[in-house]
Amino acid sequence: MPTDKKTPWWQGATVYQIYPRSFRDSNGDGIGDLKGIEQKLDYVAALGVDAIWLSPVYPSPNRDFGYDVSDYCGIAPEMGTMADFDHLLKGAHDRGLKVIMDQVLSHSSDQHPWFQESLLSHNNPKSDWYVWADAREDGTPPNNWLAAFGGAAWSWHPLRRQYYFHKFLKSQPKLNFHNPDVVDACMDVLRFWLDKGVDGFRLDVANSYVHDPKLTDNPPVPMNERTFANWAHAPRLQRHIYDANTPENEWSMKRVRKVMDEYEDRLAFGEFSEEPSMFGLYAGGMERLHTGYTFDFLEDWSFKPEVFRKYYDELLMPLEHLWPCVTFSNHDIVRPVTRWGGGQGDDALAKLALTLLLTLKGTALMYQGEELGLPEVDLERKWIQDPVGDLYFPFGKGRDGCRTPMPWKSEAHEAGFTSGDPWLPIPDYHRVRAANVQETDGASVLVHAKHIISVRKRHPALARGEIKFVDAEGDRILAFRREGEGERLLCVFNLSREEAKYTLPHGAHAIDIATGEVARDGDALTLSPRSGAVFTI
Repeated sequence: MPTDKKTPWWQGATVYQIYPRSFRDSNGDGIGDLKGIEQKLDYVAALGVDAIWLSPVYPSPNRDFGYDVSDYCGIAPEMGTMADFDHLLKGAHDRGLKVIMDQVLSHSSDQHPWFQESLLSHNNPKSDWYVWADAREDGTPPNNWLAAFGGAAWSWHPLRRQYYFHKFLKSQPKLNFHNPDVVDACMDVLRFWLDKGVDGFRLDVANSYVHDPKLTDNPPVPMNERTFANWAHAPRLQRHIYDANTPENEWSMKRVRKVMDEYEDRLAFGEFSEEPSMFGLYAGGMERLHTGYTFDFLEDWSFKPEVFRKYYDELLMPLEHLWPCVTFSNHDIVRPVTRWGGGQGDDALAKLALTLLLTLKGTALMYQGEELGLPEVDLERKWIQDPVGDLYFPFGKGRDGCRTPMPWKSEAHEAGFTSGDPWLPIPDYHRVRAANVQETDGASVLVHAKHIISVRKRHPALARGEIKFVDAEGDRILAFRREGEGERLLCVFNLSREEAKYTLPHGAHAIDIATGEVARDGDALTLSPRSGAVFTI
């Protein structure tokens, strides 16, 4: 076990998430692949990020596009080969980039050999590797649990004459972490990739490994606490405290951490949804996951200062042992430029959001295209492939709109993503923001992103310092101090669509990290809509 007490590499790091299907296609089949990622490693390294996080590249029937794994220790044929992966890993390491893999250990595909054996009988060697339960006397499911993608979280299988639990699609049966053999097998999956030299894992739905073995009904969300988000999706009408988010889930996170500590300088961070109050039980300290993130920022549509302040002051402040992740965007969420601005793009907003992301305390997670200011793509019905979009279209279009291919060259066939037909379309309002256009434009979002990342690296207070929020008049200004390693900085952002004023402490000096129009008259600061600046104090 490592004994070096130096600051871990991931604290204050910037992690760039790659959605492999949509990053770069090297063979013209319209689907991004490992060789395509390798071809763009120089681009990623030039951003100044510290690591890449790869969404699943394992064999999968792709009903949930890789988040339904049929072989945890293989490479999907459409992604390439294990040799391609090894070459990509070396190429990343040669450029100083860490490689983090997505791990989906809460559930597998129903095509996984483990499940195919489990469903055969009640007494085969893997009969309880998944969560099986008898029907009620009238044939209905054993409890009221609802699947995150809609409908009951139970599906009947005639071979077993039982229901099996799936928190997501019926093709994603839940692994039974109450079985020690299952846990051991999953830990061996981690070791397989760690032995290859990967630097860590992002754990999908890490709050849902351990369910309540009594299958207790989930309670309803009280009527006076329900919001539009609850009513828009039936599963959100109940509190998920028995199908996931259990206190017992803590030990599964400890098992993961124990494996990580067998290796030098590795990282495990988790995705935690539904019950943020459990966050500190699963991550932080010497035994749990190193860090993780919740959906507080990802699901926010208001862009109000109180959202950010409340998260740090109320959720994170009591968790002294936890270094957080901060993220505004990923493969499951409407892109932030659209959530907070609407329309087909807003480069000023994109710059502001990136500046905020990289000045807040935490390990920053940046999703591909965020550095280009890409907005959400409004897709026609014929393009919808995500099961969530298929269920709710046109009232909700699912997650395909944030998963469209990266635009590399504005005038090239399919914006340089593929020589064939892409699996999702690339709209003109993405083409105009292609990487090649922005690389030569000093005022572009991409150039700004590189600059902010470099400034973050140069200022230890931004990378690793503590955060304390500062009161400001009205509801337009978000202000906070970052302090560490002998440096004190003040970050001031106007998140509103109107001009705002702020009084600086005497002697404050601006550093080169402003976005938007910020005017200063002595200690009086005038910030144009959606602008911000950072000062030494």
